[in-house]
Amino acid sequence: MAHAFYAIGLNLHQPHGNLIDLINNQNWEAKQVALAYERIPRYVKQNWPESRIHVAFSGTLLMQLTDPGVRETFQHTMDFEWLLRQFHEANIECLGSGYTHPVFPLVPQVDWDTQLGRYLEMAKAALGRDWFPGFWPPEMGFCMEMIPYLKKFGYRYVVVDIEYIEPIDEMSWQKLRYRPHVARYGGEEIIIVPRDREISNAQLAGFDPGWFAYEVGERTKHCDDFPALVTSWSDGENGGWFRNLREESGFWGWFYKPMLDWQRAGDLALTQISINEYLDRFGWEGEVKVHPGAWNTDHHTGKDFVQWTGSLLQKRGIDELQRISKLYHDKRWAHAHNGNEQEGHDVLDQAYWYILRAETSCNFYWGSKWVHKAFDDLEQAERLIVAV
Repeated sequence: MAHAFYAIGLNLHQPHGNLIDLINNQNWEAKQVALAYERIPRYVKQNWPESRIHVAFSGTLLMQLTDPGVRETFQHTMDFEWLLRQFHEANIECLGSGYTHPVFPLVPQVDWDTQLGRYLEMAKAALGRDWFPGFWPPEMGFCMEMIPYLKKFGYRYVVVDIEYIEPIDEMSWQKLRYRPHVARYGGEEIIIVPRDREISNAQLAGFDPGWFAYEVGERTKHCDDFPALVTSWSDGENGGWFRNLREESGFWGWFYKPMLDWQRAGDLALTQISINEYLDRFGWEGEVKVHPGAWNTDHHTGKDFVQWTGSLLQKRGIDELQRISKLYHDKRWAHAHNGNEQEGHDVLDQAYWYILRAETSCNFYWGSKWVHKAFDDLEQAERLIVAV
């Protein structure tokens, strides 16, 4: 059996305002979510130096964790200032994401700079990081047009679902899935790290270390000519597997710690590694192109972004995003070039906040239950723009 490396990633996300809603209406669930966050840096610290974990906070979650009102409301459940300090102190590889958690290929490209820039400004302060080596696309929504934007903001790599990666030249099944590659677009290039969809599904649902070790061993047993990197990502606070208060029965106690115990004892042909460390040691190999798509959720594969665009109402919402964003940028340009840039500046800033919040992926994912949130924000934005 070839020796392999594995990198585990956790996506942490709460829609805007959801933490307050949970603690006010489902207090027990709010406590479970907060404790799911706390376990991450604790288990990393307790299991160092073998431990490696990747975490991507959504922008809307970081907004809540740093909000004084939310912190005060949660003060008897979890000290969020202390919690973020634990993430800063633990050896966790934090990835960047989008400011309001948009599916990037579905929102206006003219807003991508703001979504990326505002996220980094907030996340650097909240997490005490100067650099985020990798990018986690919200909902794994990726397209090649994003590459120049990601490079502009200093990202070295991006995690992409394996289902959409196609090699430029002939490549083995194993090498395509378990080796980073490079993708090029618009004169820029970025490293593509494939996410194993099947193992990621199991990570979300629950597995034991024996199954994981066997499955990874079987998938990488023919990787003798290169160092295999098996990358799995899932939500990190959803489902009983992560929220279970009996830690010995959940992800951390049942799977994570036993895996590292086996690794320490020399009983595994597997080593946990950070993606950035892997790239420093082993680099990447081969060029690929990535077809537009997102990760699989419920009964959807992620192809064509059908989770967010499948209904007439969802499509109408996406169209309205494009229209109101264009209306805003046209008005901002006109003011700047007419010499009255400061006139209505604050009003336009407020309008843009509504537009960015409307772009949140959850507004569209939950269909008729949540699309109204996007329409409400866009209506507010349009009212402010036309009034300036």
